[in-house]
Amino acid sequence: MAEYDYDLFVIGAGSGGVRAARFSANYGARVAVAEDRFMGGTCVNVGCIPKKLFVYASHFHEEFGDAEAYGWTVKPEAFDWRTLVENKDTEIKRLNGIYERLLEGSGVEIKHGRATVVDPHTVEVDGTQYTAENILVASGSWPNDWDFEGFEHVITSNEAFYLDKLPKRVLVAGAGYIAVEFAGIFNGLGVETTLVYRGDLIMRGFDNDIRHHLQGEMEKKGIDFKFNVTFDKVEKTDDGLKAYCSDGTILEADEILFAIGRSPNVDGLGLEEAGVKLKDNGAVIVDDYFRTSVPSIFAIGDVIDRYQLTPVALAEGMAVAKTLFRDEPSKVDYEYIATAVFSQPPVGTVGLTEAEAREQYGDVTIFKSSFKPLKHTLTGRDEQTFMKMIVDKATDKVVGIHMVGADAGEMMQGFAVALKAGATKAVFDQTIGIHPTSAEEFVTMRDPVPEEEARAAE
Repeated sequence: MAEYDYDLFVIGAGSGGVRAARFSANYGARVAVAEDRFMGGTCVNVGCIPKKLFVYASHFHEEFGDAEAYGWTVKPEAFDWRTLVENKDTEIKRLNGIYERLLEGSGVEIKHGRATVVDPHTVEVDGTQYTAENILVASGSWPNDWDFEGFEHVITSNEAFYLDKLPKRVLVAGAGYIAVEFAGIFNGLGVETTLVYRGDLIMRGFDNDIRHHLQGEMEKKGIDFKFNVTFDKVEKTDDGLKAYCSDGTILEADEILFAIGRSPNVDGLGLEEAGVKLKDNGAVIVDDYFRTSVPSIFAIGDVIDRYQLTPVALAEGMAVAKTLFRDEPSKVDYEYIATAVFSQPPVGTVGLTEAEAREQYGDVTIFKSSFKPLKHTLTGRDEQTFMKMIVDKATDKVVGIHMVGADAGEMMQGFAVALKAGATKAVFDQTIGIHPTSAEEFVTMRDPVPEEEARAAE
C-alpha cells in the first residue's frame, strides 16, 4: 500500500499549478489539485484574458474615428457595458471548463475548496486531510490594500471586471502596469479618467524613455495625471465618492480603482507553521529548483514573487514536474523574458533598461526612433511610436529592446528570440526588414544617439 495518498498535491489551479499537475500526472504521478475560487487562476478570471478583452473593447472608439479617413461611414456609436461583461463572462466560463477538463483528462483529482498545509506531507481541504509525498504551493497573488479611512469604498482589479454599470468618472490609484492598463480601458470607453500616483512618473522599473513617452501619449488621449499624491480618506456621498488627497485637494468620482500592486497569496495557508520560510512581503523562498526550506514542499508562480507573468509560471510548473517525476532536475532561465503592457498605446520590452545596461556593461550604444505610424498619416491622429535599442559596445550584443506603439507586444516575441540567441547589432543590420511595417525600424536603426545626449535623457 502506498505510503501517501498522492505523489503530488497542488494548492492552486492557476496556470502554473495546472501545468505542474497535468505533466506530473502524465509522467505517472498520482496528483490532486485544490482550488477554492476559479479554475485558471488570476490570468483567466481577473487578469490577462478579461483585461485584454476589455482593452479590445476600448479600442473601438478610436477605430470608428479612424475609419472615416479610410472612406468608411460609421453609424452613430453606442456602447453597452453589460453586453461586454456578459460576453466576457461567457468566455471565461468556457476557459474554466477547459482547464477542468485538461486536469481530469490527465487523471488529476480536483478538490474544490480551501487548502491549507498541516505539515510537510499533509494538506487539509474543507476539513478533510490528504497526505502527499510532495506539496506544491501555486496559490498566486492578491491585490494590495491600503490603510486609510473609507478604503472599503474602493475597488481593485478583481471587482473592476464585474461592475454593474460603467462609471462616468474614475480615479485610478497606482502607476504600474495594472493601473496604466485600466486607465486606458476606462478612458477608451468614454469614462472621465484620472490616474493618481504617489511618485512623479508612471511605470517604475521600465526604461525611463519608455515611461516618459507612454505618459505623454496617454495624456494626449485625455487621461489626467495627478502626481506626488496619496489618499488620506475616501467618503461615500449621494453623488458618488470623494477622495481627500494628501495635498489638500478633493477629487470626486463614481468609482475608485486601487491598483497598487499585488502580494503573494499566502495568508492562512499554514506555510510558516509547517516550517516554510517566507520573505518580508510574504513571498515563499525557494531554491533554483523551486524547493522551499521544507524539502517536500515546493512553490511556483506569483507566490514566489520573481516574475508575476503567466508564461513564467507555466515554465516553473513544467520544471517542477520534470524535477520530481522525470528524474530531470530543471531550472528556469529568466534572462530575456519579453513583457507586454496593454496600455494605450501598448508597450513591449525585452532585456535590460538603459540604466541596468550601463550598470552591468559600462559602455553602451543607444539607438532611438520616434515616428508617426503609417496608419495615422491619413487619420491625422497625433500618436507617435517610440523604439529603443541598447547595445553593449564591447561585444556588439543587443541587450535591450523597448517600444511604445501599436502591436508592440506582438513584435517583441520575435525580438526576444533574437536576444535569447545572442544576436548582435551587426545581425540586426544584416536583416532585411518587412516593408511597410513599424517592426522594420528595429533593423534599420543606423545612427546611435550621441553619448552625452543619451546620458542626459536617462
